[in-house]
Amino acid sequence: MNQSRRTFLRHGAAALAGTSLLARGLFATPKPKELVGVQLYSIREDMKKDPLGTLKQLAGMGYKHVEHANYQERKFYGYAPKEFKKVLSDLGLSMPSGHTVLGKQHWDEAKKDFTDAWKYTVEDAAVLGQQYVISPWMDQALRKDYDGLLALLDTFNRSGELCQKSGMQFGYHNHDFEFSESLNGQTLYDIILQKTDPKLVVQQLDIGNMVGGGGKAMDVLKKYPGRFPSMHVKDSIKSSTEEVGYESTVLGKGIVSPKEVIDWGRKSGGTVHFIIEQESYQGQAPIAAVKENLEIMKKWGYK
Repeated sequence: MNQSRRTFLRHGAAALAGTSLLARGLFATPKPKELVGVQLYSIREDMKKDPLGTLKQLAGMGYKHVEHANYQERKFYGYAPKEFKKVLSDLGLSMPSGHTVLGKQHWDEAKKDFTDAWKYTVEDAAVLGQQYVISPWMDQALRKDYDGLLALLDTFNRSGELCQKSGMQFGYHNHDFEFSESLNGQTLYDIILQKTDPKLVVQQLDIGNMVGGGGKAMDVLKKYPGRFPSMHVKDSIKSSTEEVGYESTVLGKGIVSPKEVIDWGRKSGGTVHFIIEQESYQGQAPIAAVKENLEIMKKWGYK
């Protein structure tokens, strides 16, 4: 069975990255333009074996934007930031967003400041020209501790301030537990949306992940209009192997009604980044799946 994204993140969330200081210039944050990209976790094994060859294939399919899910020891898929930027640029690609987990270990309470590891994360994202620095996971212990959760969300707001100094925005990416787990009578997702400042923390709405937690993308978009500049475009089907009971599939073949959702996101959700992600393949080669998904998005009017 393919390793699920949630398992991958759970095991990797505690890993720290980085070894140099953050450049602290002040920049205006530009408003992102609409784009379609692919989350490279969709083709994780291909990227592990041959990142350059895989990126060439993506460019050949017509992709122009990618989102990373691999930042370790100040490298993206084994490349230093400036090297990876050149690799992408030479292929006509850009990386407007990326996933790196922000955890409680990245905030030094005694110093009231971020650790170097998180400062490096933001610095290296800026080198790549990212618009969004996105944290895609939340420690399980914090999900059971209301005060601990509020402290983390305060750190999210502070990270938003830090990212803005480099012309970027900080964001959070949901899975399923935010909709199935509650504290003080509220779902975790409602707490996250209510306790983060929308001027500092954007939301990347994964429209497929939430299904396993009972969430419905259209309900969320209508409840919090304008809060979702980035979206993971994904479809889901029932699964006998995944712990949440659902797995991703090719767009339009599942129960999410992704075209309806992304159209609404474009109209009322403030969505400008549409990032394709598929984690399970039902026997199809992952690289073929991301190609098919891009072709579907183009038919739907997203390029």
